[in-house]
Amino acid sequence: MLLKERLRELRKEKKETQVQVAEAIGIVEQHYQKFEGGVNLPNLENAWKLADHFGVTIDYLVGRSDKRR
Repeated sequence: MLLKERLRELRKEKKETQVQVAEAIGIVEQHYQKFEGGVNLPNLENAWKLADHFGVTIDYLVGRSDKRR
């Protein structure tokens, strides 16, 4: 699953912890961990927030495009 790989990659590029990303988008750490672990997929609202936080498109985040912007 590309989403979990991209989330981990983007988070590490920003040198953030899972806690920091979760706080930035307004969810609890365990919820974010499930996204990165591939257990759950973010709903549309959280996908928007993650894309905005990392400065990429939702298409990039979910693997539909290799263009970040």
